[in-house]
Amino acid sequence: MTTVQQVLMLKGPHVHSIGPQAVVYDAVALMARHGVGALLVMDGAQILGVLSERDYARKVVLRGRSSHAAEVREIMSTPVITGRPSLSIEEAMAIMSQRRIRHLPIVEEGRLCGLVSVGDLVKAIIADQQFVIAQLEQYIHQ
Repeated sequence: MTTVQQVLMLKGPHVHSIGPQAVVYDAVALMARHGVGALLVMDGAQILGVLSERDYARKVVLRGRSSHAAEVREIMSTPVITGRPSLSIEEAMAIMSQRRIRHLPIVEEGRLCGLVSVGDLVKAIIADQQFVIAQLEQYIHQ
């Protein structure tokens, strides 16, 4: 059973983040530059919130606000739902599905270990399934 920690080992621990006082335009530009769909909103080592493309679309665009005037703290999602590195990918996916979130910060003993997305977990599940299929095919052909 693959764990979130194993996913992070392949993906790497780097997490893109932004401060709460930054303007939303800068946050969206940062997401675009790095090809990510969300940023952690951080104050030092403390996670204050998560800012996603969904937050931008629903809380800025649909409300006719200016991304140059609105601050990240005004539209970030809180409270932050987190997971542990020891979670299986299935457990992490269940949390994300139940909470209707697409990004899960992974924290251990108060320290940020990384961030996994639904896409990261789906990729890991597919890899696990391909491995099982290959093992079954090898068993059948023996």
